[in-house]
Amino acid sequence: MSKHLSLQERIIIERMIGQGFSFATIARQLERSPSTIAREVQHYRCFVDRIPLPGENDCTSKNFCKRNNVCPDSGFHGCYGYRCSRCPDNIRCFEICDVYESSHCNKLDKPPYVCTKCKERQKCKKNHAYYTAHRANAAHLTTLREAHSGIRKSPEELKQIGKLIKPLIQKGQSLNHICTTHADELGVCERTLYNYIDNNVFDVRNIDLPKKVVYRQRRARRTLTRIEYQYRQGRTYEDFKSFMEANPHLPVVEMDTVKGGRQKGKVFLTMIFRQTSFMLIFLMKDGTQQSVLAVFDALTEILGQALFTRLFPVILTDNGVEFKDPNGLEHTRYGIPRTRVFFCDPQASWQKPQVENNHKLIRRILPKGTSLNKLSIADVTLITCHINSVLREQLDGKTPFDLMQSEDEKKLLSSLNLSPIPPDEVTLKPTLIRH
Repeated sequence: MSKHLSLQERIIIERMIGQGFSFATIARQLERSPSTIAREVQHYRCFVDRIPLPGENDCTSKNFCKRNNVCPDSGFHGCYGYRCSRCPDNIRCFEICDVYESSHCNKLDKPPYVCTKCKERQKCKKNHAYYTAHRANAAHLTTLREAHSGIRKSPEELKQIGKLIKPLIQKGQSLNHICTTHADELGVCERTLYNYIDNNVFDVRNIDLPKKVVYRQRRARRTLTRIEYQYRQGRTYEDFKSFMEANPHLPVVEMDTVKGGRQKGKVFLTMIFRQTSFMLIFLMKDGTQQSVLAVFDALTEILGQALFTRLFPVILTDNGVEFKDPNGLEHTRYGIPRTRVFFCDPQASWQKPQVENNHKLIRRILPKGTSLNKLSIADVTLITCHINSVLREQLDGKTPFDLMQSEDEKKLLSSLNLSPIPPDEVTLKPTLIRH
């Protein structure tokens, strides 16, 4: 049972008070303590009129009282026509008036603390109090919200947190990565850090964060596939889903390309393993079918045809011109089958979401429009290692490197000279590549 009363329990309290039940009976009905019910009613009851401040005139007749000779030294002419309730000398008439009656009812100082079942409430001129479940619940939620708002760290603790996160954010690390790596040192969650940054607590601003957006819910779009080109025959997204239903144990690799500036030149070929979110990046001299095929042939030669087939049994890609030779990709130069290639529907990149989302990490290091022509294979290897060393929330705080644990996956990492980067050294900024 929750320690806080629910709306349904408050409705029961309101109804039973209206029926004249005692707090003890209500408490037994809700399996609560009678003192809990008493505190609830006292704290969240609503008064019909405003409660006067201490020292303020709270007489029940103050709004229509016409007395003007209350003061003993009012003189022969009285108070010159002023009513005592509006005394220009600020004399408190209620302290000396013999007919003064306070608007506070003494019955409200004892259970049930409200006027709901009072027999005299129809003719009573005093301030009435009532308990309403929905108002009480709304006030309770507001109290909880205010209790959890604000900054609950000392200036010294905030200073230490700022010193820790600032250099890591300057390296391009996300708050999720930082919180997972330094959870014990920070002592706050990721959401709290975002709130602190919003409130300008640290020398870090939202513009310094690599990504701070609110995603709107995506609308389902109907994809138009009127024409099935020859290369798509038997390789459509529907064929992919049917194949995976028949072979659910096979791993899926999503594939795409990343271009630099508008000028012609080098292009990235990216592959990501769905199960581990590990992304491979290959540098091609251009974005042609021959360049993609050369990467496949080189990988096959490095890994061997059997290992290549075990690691890349199913590949899902888009309809780019560089992938329109599926027969060449699916077979080695000697005609031996090595993989199965399937294509997403036209204009439906959301069907391969992981590779599209990981391209955002590449763009932190190489912003859109940056030429790839000056990059070397060593640069691409460094970028790959840093991107795959980022802790991921969807991976339960692990990195893609952490999940590459099978013998085949270890052979792949060893063959491509890929190794993890220490968490605090992960950099997702253009400064990672010097030139």
